[in-house]
Amino acid sequence: MKSKIQTQIVFVFTLALSDVAMASLAFLLAYWMRRWIPWPERAQNIGDFSHYASFVLTHVVSILMVFAFSRLYRLTRGPSRVDEFYSIFASTTVGTLMGVALSSLLFKNSPLELDYSRGMIFYGWWLTIASVTVGRLVHAQVRARLRRHGWGRDRVLIVGTGDVGRMILQKIQSNPGLGYEVAGFVAANGVANGQNNIPPGVSVLGSAGDLSPIIDEHQIDEVIIALPEATHQEILMLISECERGRVTIKVFPDVFQIMASQVSIGDLGGLPLLTVRNIALRGWRRTAKRLMDIVGAACGLVLISPLMMLMALLIKLDSRGPVFYAQERMGLDAKPFKMLKFRSMRQDAEAHGPGWTVEDDPRVTRLGRIIRRINVDEFPQLINVLIGEMSLVGPRPERPIYVNQFRRSIPRYMDRHWERAGITGWAQINGLRGDTSIAERTKYDLWYIENWSLLLDLKILIRTIFRLHSLRNAY
Repeated sequence: MKSKIQTQIVFVFTLALSDVAMASLAFLLAYWMRRWIPWPERAQNIGDFSHYASFVLTHVVSILMVFAFSRLYRLTRGPSRVDEFYSIFASTTVGTLMGVALSSLLFKNSPLELDYSRGMIFYGWWLTIASVTVGRLVHAQVRARLRRHGWGRDRVLIVGTGDVGRMILQKIQSNPGLGYEVAGFVAANGVANGQNNIPPGVSVLGSAGDLSPIIDEHQIDEVIIALPEATHQEILMLISECERGRVTIKVFPDVFQIMASQVSIGDLGGLPLLTVRNIALRGWRRTAKRLMDIVGAACGLVLISPLMMLMALLIKLDSRGPVFYAQERMGLDAKPFKMLKFRSMRQDAEAHGPGWTVEDDPRVTRLGRIIRRINVDEFPQLINVLIGEMSLVGPRPERPIYVNQFRRSIPRYMDRHWERAGITGWAQINGLRGDTSIAERTKYDLWYIENWSLLLDLKILIRTIFRLHSLRNAY
C-alpha cells in the first residue's frame, strides 16, 4: 500500500513539473513571437527575456493554483481527454487573467515594469493551452505504460458473476493502462451465475457473506459491486462489509438510479406523486444539435466521398447485389425509416427472416467481414443524418420486430425514441455493441438522453474516431 501511495505522489509531482515546464516554455515562445511579429502593433520597450523572470513566475504560479483548485491534479483512471482539455482551457484562461492582474499589481511603477502587452498575453494564453495539453498527453501515456508494468496497480474485486460483472472484467482486461488487476469474483448470495463463462485465470473467491475476509486475504484495493438488480438493502450490506476493509467502493447503477435524476416529487390534491420529467430536447437545444448534425454530415460526406466510391466499386466486384442495403429501423418518436448501410452480406441473407448477426456469420461476404470490422459499412448513414432521419450521436436504432419485443421486458426502453437515432452513441463507445445486453445498452442510452450537451456529443464523436483508428490498427 505504501508503494502505491508513493507511486501516486510521484505521478502527481511529475505532472505538476510537466505543467511548470510547458507553461514556462509557452511564455518563452510568447515572448519571441511578440518580439518578432508586429501584431497588433510593433512592440515597444521589449527587454531581454531575463527581465521577464518575475512575469514567468507569476504566470506559472497562477496557472498551478487554478489547476489545483480545478482538481486537475486528481488523477483518475481512464479520464475523458475532451473533458480534460475543456478543464485545461477554462483553467488556463482564468490563470492567465489572474497572472496579468498579479503582474499589474506587483510590478506597476516599479523598475521591473516592462511591456506586457495584449499580444504577449494572447500568445501566452493559447500557447499555454497547447503546450500543457501536449505535456499532459505525454505524461498520461507514460503513466499508462508504467501501470501496464505494475506501477501503482490496484487489485480489484468484482462482486457479481453475471453479465455486468463479466462486462466489467472485459473492460478492465482490454484497458491494461488503467492499472487494475482483477483478483477475482465474489458470488452474490453464494450463487455464481454464469460461472462457466468466466475467462480462464480469474476465479470465484467466495460468496458475498465472506466479503470482508476475502478483502483482507487478497489485499484488495477496490471493490466494484456489479449487481444492478440487487435491492438497496443488499447493496448497503455489501458496502458495510467493504468498509471494514477500508477499500474504495464503486457500484454499477440499476435502472432506477439511472432515471432518478429525472424524477421530481409533486402532489395531486395533497397526494404525493413521483413525476418522471419529459427529457426530450426542445427549443434551442434541438436546433443546436440539428445544426451540428447538418454541418458534420455535409463535411463528412465531402471528405469521405472518394472512399465511398471505392467501397461501392469493391462491393460490386465482390458479390452480386446492390451497393447499399436499406433496412427498416425505428427512429424519432418510434417512426420507422430506411437506414442505409454498405451491403456486407449476401443478397439472400434474410431469405428466411431477420436474425442477429453472429460471429463467423456465413451470410457475411469476404469484403463484408473487413468493412464490418472497421465500421466502414456505417458511412452511408451520413445521408440519413443530412436528411434528418438520424443524428451523428444518439441511441442506435433497432428493427421494429425487436423493438416490439424489448418494449415489453425492458423498463423505459421506448424512451430511447425521444431523440433521433445516432450513427454512434454513448453505449457504443463504452463497448456495448452487437449482441451485448440490450438492457445495459438501454441504461447507457437513457443516461445520454438525460445528460445531453454539445460537449458530450463532441466527446462521443472524438472517442468514436479514436476507436475506429484502434480497430483499424488491430485488424
